[in-house]
Amino acid sequence: MSNFQKVSIALTPEFLTIIKQAVETGEYTSTSEVVRDALREWKDRRTLRELDTEEVRRLWQEGIGSGPSVEAAPVFERLRGKYRRMAAEKK
Repeated sequence: MSNFQKVSIALTPEFLTIIKQAVETGEYTSTSEVVRDALREWKDRRTLRELDTEEVRRLWQEGIGSGPSVEAAPVFERLRGKYRRMAAEKK
C-alpha cells in the first residue's frame, strides 16, 4: 500500500503552466513530483528560518553578556591611525 494520500488543490494558470512545463521537459516525471519537491523546499526554508532565528537569539545574548558597548567612532579612528602608521612605515 502507498504512503500517499490524494488531495485536491487550486492553482493559478501561471503555476499550472510551470508545473506542466517541468513535466514536459523531463525535469520531473509527474505533477505530483513537482508539488512534492516544492513542498520539501518550503519545509527546508521554514526549518532554516527557525535555525536562523535561534542563532540570532544566541548571538544577541552573547553580545549582551560581553559587557557594555563602546562608541564605534573612536575605535574606528584609532584603527585608521594604526593602519596609516603601518602604511607609512612600509614606505
